[in-house]
Amino acid sequence: MTKTEPKKGNAGSSSSVVTGKSSVSTGEQLNNGAALEQSHAEPGRPKVMKQASKESLYRRNTESEVYDDGTNTFFWRAHTVTVLFILTCALVYVTLLEETPQDTTYNTKRGIVASILVFLCFGVTQAKDGPFTRPHPAYWRFWLCVSVVYELFLIFILFQTVHDGRIFMKYIDPKLGVPLPERDYGGNCLIYDPDNTTDPFHNIWDKMDGFVPAHFLGWYIKTLMIRDWWMCMIISVMFEFLEYSLEHQLPNFSECWWDHWIMDVLVCNGLGIYCGMKTLAWLSMKPYQWQGLWNIHTYKGKIKRIAFQFTPYSWVKFEWKPASNLRRWLAVLGIIFMFLLAELNTFYLKFVLWMPPEHYLVLLRLVFFVNVGGVAMREIYDFMDHPKFHKKLGQQAWIVAAITVTEFLIVVKYDPHTLMLPIPLSIIHCWILGLGLIVSWTLWRFFIRDITLRYKETRKRKQEAPLGNGSTPTGRSKLNGSDTGVRQRKS
Repeated sequence: MTKTEPKKGNAGSSSSVVTGKSSVSTGEQLNNGAALEQSHAEPGRPKVMKQASKESLYRRNTESEVYDDGTNTFFWRAHTVTVLFILTCALVYVTLLEETPQDTTYNTKRGIVASILVFLCFGVTQAKDGPFTRPHPAYWRFWLCVSVVYELFLIFILFQTVHDGRIFMKYIDPKLGVPLPERDYGGNCLIYDPDNTTDPFHNIWDKMDGFVPAHFLGWYIKTLMIRDWWMCMIISVMFEFLEYSLEHQLPNFSECWWDHWIMDVLVCNGLGIYCGMKTLAWLSMKPYQWQGLWNIHTYKGKIKRIAFQFTPYSWVKFEWKPASNLRRWLAVLGIIFMFLLAELNTFYLKFVLWMPPEHYLVLLRLVFFVNVGGVAMREIYDFMDHPKFHKKLGQQAWIVAAITVTEFLIVVKYDPHTLMLPIPLSIIHCWILGLGLIVSWTLWRFFIRDITLRYKETRKRKQEAPLGNGSTPTGRSKLNGSDTGVRQRKS
């Protein structure tokens, strides 16, 4: 079951894709520039576009089947000249018709925002397409450009002094730049408090804040990104261990045991992962049949087509297979590490930059990672699963990795004292034990086990070698045969 990837321009036009045993799909395009050749399709269907490149065939068994009638409407066409004309008109208006305010601070902010908007206009129309095309390739190009702007902002903050960096946040919002107390979720951990006759379950209700639905929704989306139940559960459990390990640094990490393992891991995270896996099962089984809106004759069909524009063009099932070879094992460990680091950055950044948890900048950062995380994970999977070891890492994955590292460096620079607080000895012992187990298993699985198997295989071949040469297996039968010949000659 394979598909043909439509060849797209910058606007991501939806070209025809139909089934065929040697054709390869995907609307989440591979963009490998291979030559396309036409052949006749089944009666009543458009012509098949076969992609002759061998590199596009390496993952065909994990991709869904896609049908496309090849409709190319105004929605999909490139509008680079139109965007350039509108941008030029806006700049002419500001230059010739608008009176420039005499407020230096206001003009500085407006100039920075205008520079960012011009860059976004360039990127949305001219940047290279990523692996996703729905709801529109320009949407994903927009978030790629936002990633670049965010990374440049982080670099600027990194090169400031701690005082200047925190004061600079006041230019974004005057309410920022003020030290904030951290909330401690620990304390009284009784599920049922008999001393409180009015509400004995008040400890549970106190923990039920806005972060509970945020946990569920976050892990639902992360499951759609990672597309693997085991990796999601490992990351979920590992983050709770990180909270135990770092609660001496951030009081926000101090929670009750049932808050860690029941509310977080089982209820919020577990339910989000379960719903995410159900959605993945539906997406992997769903037939992808794309038809132009004006080719659909019923209003119900048109509404359904508009709604499905916000679902994937096609679907690829992720098969991480971490134990298949050393390269994939190390890559999966790296993915888990970067995920955990990005999660920790959420808490440490608002701590060192003095941003309250409910501030809109914290929410915007989460929305940003929701939109770029899925693209980055798809590019990482393609990078790992590609037969060529030196294939280039995708652009969104590259910038997301740079952002995660830069955020951590800001935390290190702005509050090294908190990071250097002595770690409890019991925590150190637990992490040494865990790392030792990982290293030991890695050495056994990819080195000792392989050497043992090769030794057994070599020994088995040596034992079977005499039989393969047509010789008799034992020395006794040879002697018996020679004795028989001697007796015959004597007689």
